[in-house]
Amino acid sequence: MKTIRWGIIGCGDVTEVKSGPGFQNANNSQLIAVMRRDGEKAKDYALRHNVPKWYDDAEKLINDPDVDAVYIATPPAFHKEYAIKCAQAGKPVYVEKPMARNFQECIDMVEACSNAGVPLFVAYYRRALDRFNKIKELIDSGKIGEVRFVSVTLYRKPMKIAPNSRTLPWRVIPELAGGGEFLDLASHTLDVLDYILGPIREARGFAGNQAKLYDAEDIVTASLSFESGVKGAGIWCFSSFDNYDMNEIVGSKGKIAFATFGSDPILLTTLEGTTSISIINPVHIQQQLIQSIVNELNGKGICPSKGISGSRTSRVMDEILKDYYKKS
Repeated sequence: MKTIRWGIIGCGDVTEVKSGPGFQNANNSQLIAVMRRDGEKAKDYALRHNVPKWYDDAEKLINDPDVDAVYIATPPAFHKEYAIKCAQAGKPVYVEKPMARNFQECIDMVEACSNAGVPLFVAYYRRALDRFNKIKELIDSGKIGEVRFVSVTLYRKPMKIAPNSRTLPWRVIPELAGGGEFLDLASHTLDVLDYILGPIREARGFAGNQAKLYDAEDIVTASLSFESGVKGAGIWCFSSFDNYDMNEIVGSKGKIAFATFGSDPILLTTLEGTTSISIINPVHIQQQLIQSIVNELNGKGICPSKGISGSRTSRVMDEILKDYYKKS
């Protein structure tokens, strides 16, 4: 198999442990170049991670003949621009989640890559984790019978913002992120539900800003209807007294309870009782998805997270938030 030589655009925090080392540790994969607008920070990252090249210009990395494929790990506001430039250069694209700020940007990215004949992958890495594939296996094998509904609850303490700070974290600046923490965190859950239960056909939501720490939404409720007939409800709050994360998929013969984040045991409950299933996530949590991308690029498998599925998750989030941003 050919060694896929990767370049990273935007070597920030997410690349330090979650993704960057995954490109180096995956089989037939090598990280050879990184880019940040601050060239000194790019150089520092490269030296610390033994990466031979660094840039302060994304186009130079994209057009480097030694770079076979590009991972875009910038804020979502820049995903579309860089993905299209990669497509024009004929290079496969792996883009962070959420895939873009909105559904239309996702469609533009999908069309550009399709027209250029290059694959487009999205970093919804839970699709490749053993933990979530076990949940999918339990459901597909009928352990809880026919699935009836799913409930999602996520609440977190408010984001820490320094008093009188003039700079907000990019994740709560809609112009950069597309929304607030809902897009950053709920996207993982909505995408994994798409993977486990099938596409969401229709979504409706209410969003608000209760803590007034920033302009983006900090509380969201949603109703979901899946193509399979499964129904769903979710609530996400980012100004609560504590942190909590729980999903329940309920069927005709039992239920499965699990967290999206963290490695708490999966709980399978049927009339016979409750079984606890512990599956620990890998340290470099994106490595298994990266491996599936490398394998597909070598014609040896299929990556489960691509532009089409990533676009579906953005469409659902757009529907949930549309009234909030229409009023804003």
